[in-house]
Amino acid sequence: MTNTDTRDVGKTLAQISSLEKAGCDIVRVSVPDAGAAAALREIKKGSAIPVVADIHFDYRIAIASVENGADGIRINPGNIGSRDKVRAVAHAAADAGIPVRIGVNLGSVKKALLEEFGDDHAGALVESARQYADMLEGMGLKALKVSLKSSDVRETVEAYRRFAKESPLPLHLGLTEAGTPFAGAIRSAAAMGALLMEGIGDTIRVSLAGDPVQEALAGRILLESVGLRNEGVRVIACPTCARTCGDVAAIASEVEDAVKDIRKHLVVAVMGCVVNGPGEAKIADLGVACDKGGAMLFVHGRPVRRIASSDITKCLVHEIEKELEK
Repeated sequence: MTNTDTRDVGKTLAQISSLEKAGCDIVRVSVPDAGAAAALREIKKGSAIPVVADIHFDYRIAIASVENGADGIRINPGNIGSRDKVRAVAHAAADAGIPVRIGVNLGSVKKALLEEFGDDHAGALVESARQYADMLEGMGLKALKVSLKSSDVRETVEAYRRFAKESPLPLHLGLTEAGTPFAGAIRSAAAMGALLMEGIGDTIRVSLAGDPVQEALAGRILLESVGLRNEGVRVIACPTCARTCGDVAAIASEVEDAVKDIRKHLVVAVMGCVVNGPGEAKIADLGVACDKGGAMLFVHGRPVRRIASSDITKCLVHEIEKELEK
C-alpha cells in the first residue's frame, strides 16, 4: 500500500513503480477525499499494476473511485453509512465489473459484536465479515473478497481458519498494525506463513510502519519461503561462530541489497567456514565457502576458482548478473 499523498500523482506513481520493481502485483492507495478520487484516473493510466482504492466513511468517494477507473475497492461496510449508501457502492462496483474487498479489522468491529463474543475476538471478526458478505451478496455483488485482521497473530490465524471453513470467498491475508519493519515482518510471517502453508489465502499484504517497498520485499520473500513463488534471489548465510572466516553478515547483506530488484529465482549461499560451507555452497545455484585464505566460488555445484576476501561481494554480484544473461 502506498503512503504518499494520493492527490500527488507524480509521487504516487513513482512509489507504485518502486513497489512493482520490488515484486508487488497489486497496489492499494488510500482515497480519503474527492481530490484523491479524481487523481485515481491519472494514477490508473500510469500504473503498470492494478490499483485498488481504499475508502472509508464517504460512499460518494467510493463511487467516484470506481468511476475513475479503480481496479477494485476496499471498504468497511460498517463505516460507509446506511444500507442505501452501501447498496449504491455495491451497484457501482457490480456495474463496473470490479471486485470489492470487505476489510474487517478488530479495531472497527461493532461494539455489540465485541460484547456478544467477549474474549473470542476471532469469533467477532468472523461474524462481522459474514454479516457484511451476506449483505453485499444480497445486494447483487458477487465479486467479493474478505480480510479479517487483528494485530494479534493467534487471533488473526484463528479468524481466517474459521472463515475459510464457512465460506468459499477469496481471502486477503494480513496482520494489521504489525509494527516496525523487523518485528512486523516476523509477526506477519508467523501469521500468514501458517495460513499459506494450510492453503488459506489468495492475496497478502505485509503491513509495516515505514517504507512500503519493504512490505513488497517481505511479501515476496514470504511467498518464496513457503513455496508459492519461484521469484527473487534468496541469499542464505551461516549464522557464524568462532570458526568463521570473513565477514559473512556484511557480505550477505551487501549481496542481498544489490539484487533486491531481481525477479529471477536464484539461491546464493554465503558460508563462513569449511565445516558446512562447501556442502551448502554446492547445493545453491551460486555460493562461496570462506576459509583463511579467502573463499572458494561454487557455480551450480562445481568449485570454480578461489576469490580474495576483498572481492567476494563483487564476484557474487558479477556471477548473478551472468546467470541473468543466460
